[in-house]
Amino acid sequence: MKQITKSATLIAAASAVVFGLVTPLTASATGAPASLKWTKCEGEGLDPRQQCATVSVPMDYADPGGRKIDIAVSRIPSEKPSVRRGALLLIAGGPGGDSLRDPSGKGQKLPQEVRDAYDLIGFAPRGNAPSTSVSCKVEPDDLVRTKLRPWPAPDGSIAENMAYARRVSRACADNGGELMKHISTKNNARDIDRIRAALGERKLSAWGVSYGTYVGAAFAELFPHRTDRIVLDSNDNPDPVRAERAWLQVFEVGVEDNFPEFAKWASRPGDPYRLADTAAEVRPLFLRLAARLDREPIPWPGAPAELNGNMLRQTMLDSLYDTDNYPTLAKLILAAQKGTAPPAPPSPPEATLQNYAAVGAATICNDAAWPTSAGVYRKGVAESRAKYPLTAGMPRNAMVCAAWPWRPKEAPVRVTDHGPSDILLVQNERDVATPLSGALKLRKALGDRAVMVTVDSTGHGSYLRNGNACGDETVSRFLATGERPHKDLYCD
Repeated sequence: MKQITKSATLIAAASAVVFGLVTPLTASATGAPASLKWTKCEGEGLDPRQQCATVSVPMDYADPGGRKIDIAVSRIPSEKPSVRRGALLLIAGGPGGDSLRDPSGKGQKLPQEVRDAYDLIGFAPRGNAPSTSVSCKVEPDDLVRTKLRPWPAPDGSIAENMAYARRVSRACADNGGELMKHISTKNNARDIDRIRAALGERKLSAWGVSYGTYVGAAFAELFPHRTDRIVLDSNDNPDPVRAERAWLQVFEVGVEDNFPEFAKWASRPGDPYRLADTAAEVRPLFLRLAARLDREPIPWPGAPAELNGNMLRQTMLDSLYDTDNYPTLAKLILAAQKGTAPPAPPSPPEATLQNYAAVGAATICNDAAWPTSAGVYRKGVAESRAKYPLTAGMPRNAMVCAAWPWRPKEAPVRVTDHGPSDILLVQNERDVATPLSGALKLRKALGDRAVMVTVDSTGHGSYLRNGNACGDETVSRFLATGERPHKDLYCD
């Protein structure tokens, strides 16, 4: 049985529109017989119906007869077997996240007709515990968020970022094991097809979020005729050359898209966390405070580091993921202006952070080669700091990949328009982590395979989270019935 811990979750309709009907896939239209042995899942807070199993997959798909690794999967069966269509795979973000708990969690927010139509499937991607897992065993200080995200020094220096890249890369080479070389988006997509086969399904539906949209797009690219209904929610830029560097760089635009919404919220009369009289005053206030904390950090109770400018900037970045998190940033700003700081939020256990960091590093570094020259990053950071002061150069800085000990084993996924037209993209207009500008590039790459629903909303994660009723109803209708807008749709 697989242990599913709570800590793993810390990381990480317009009715007038004309719809097209997708031909149904009947419940009997499956492939090979299911081969999984389902048992009760261990862990707190799970739906008692959730079951767990393990799928064995090749560690190296170039050597399919070689060493095998385990992929942990979970499911809650269809709530009405007589209308069951198939399986809906929930693909988490990250890289480094997993969806093992999701059948019991966000899966239960799905409308009844969707829960009737599908078995809800979660999984822990390769490298993520409790699947065969990896860890670089880095020093605890190197797990701080402001190091995992490459914030430069207050003066723009990237010397410590390059030293961090070398230090962590050595630890991954020494401690990560052979599996570290084989963690990638393409291999995640191949593992999904093995999960499909083990489930006994001829085709698989999926709901991928954030980085999960890149995995979902890769699955649809590598196995186009194994796809049924694919929902990609909060979409990554699919740039085939700079696949992962583009993910980091979009924070420049993402923050600029979203900070004005925070500023409007933080200047509302009567708000207990009001920061300024007008929205226009919030941005310079934030920049002044960050600069002061660069010069004069203050203690932060319970945090892994003192409250400096970069810790404030990282809190800003995290808080813009969801408007419900605005008070966290506002309270920190108000306290820091007085020279104090509220207690820091709890951190996941070190073992969870070690695993998350190792999987994340392996994925982004194995997917695509990064420059190794410090000069490339110095130039990018200087340009970014001048144009996007809120993010202070971080989105163009060096991550661990700048010193990664291995080169990518294959080219990154190149998303194309080849395959069935069975993909629905849903995207908030204002998303800090996967901005609309990047999502539009995925929409263009997919061509006639996809239709896109753009939602007038703020935050990361649209469907059943930070979107709106129109977007939610459109996605639910597609999953339940196959009806999809004939053309791209705007939901205001």
